[in-house]
Amino acid sequence: MITRFAPSPTGPLHLGHAYSALLAHDMARAAGGTFLLRMDDIDRVRSKPEFEQQAIDDLRWLGLDWPEPILRQSRSEPRFRAALDRLSDMGLTYPCSCSRRDIETAAGAPQEGAPTHGPDGRIYPGTCRHRPMQDRRPDDAIRLNMARALEAAQPLPAFTETGPAHAGTHRLDADDMIQTVGDVVVARKGGGIAYHLSVVVDDHGQNITDVVRGLDLFDATRIHTLLFHLLGYPIPRFHHHRLIRDENGKRLAKRDDARAIAKYRAEGATPDDIRRMVGL
Repeated sequence: MITRFAPSPTGPLHLGHAYSALLAHDMARAAGGTFLLRMDDIDRVRSKPEFEQQAIDDLRWLGLDWPEPILRQSRSEPRFRAALDRLSDMGLTYPCSCSRRDIETAAGAPQEGAPTHGPDGRIYPGTCRHRPMQDRRPDDAIRLNMARALEAAQPLPAFTETGPAHAGTHRLDADDMIQTVGDVVVARKGGGIAYHLSVVVDDHGQNITDVVRGLDLFDATRIHTLLFHLLGYPIPRFHHHRLIRDENGKRLAKRDDARAIAKYRAEGATPDDIRRMVGL
């Protein structure tokens, strides 16, 4: 078993991060496997070296250890580009110049009961779907043509979920993915690789066998399973765990500095205190 924890160094780690990292670490150790730390630092604007160092310090204080060196996604650009080119060579991508406002306007009023948002945000209405990749401009994003991708992926793959909420085998459904996911972004405007593609390429590159992450990413697993399959990668198992929430039931976010691990450390908490706080 090889698990990983891949935080974005854009702010301090909070109790939700502690739970996810501890769980992935504990699962790997219990199976005699390996836990890896990876930095999702592809957001060049918000990622900061001081946040990365703070995350490393917090995780080591919690008692976690991992092989060195740490993989930083900002250094995986050649592998990301190769994967994107492979999808494009298969005829599965197209350039998109739409802004968020353009998408909202083009989507219009949905039919009653029709989904409006999916794992990638507002479901894209397909405005630029007719454009060939040769028409791409520097400020265009690149989207995956979901209908073509699902056709190319036949027979459709399945993924295994070991988390408590959705344990079992889940086979992709073409109609469902077209209607509830749509044409997701695989490269952002300005050329940066988007999350869905980068996480798949790096999980494969690190031979991750078990992806341990929050339940909020369960729906995105359909996208990742499809990309694993299209790129010819083995599909890992997935374990989506419960989310750590505040007293109002709201999921913790980076802005929740009051629940930052560093704050608890400064106030004299111990790693065992943190484990108790998150239910471990």
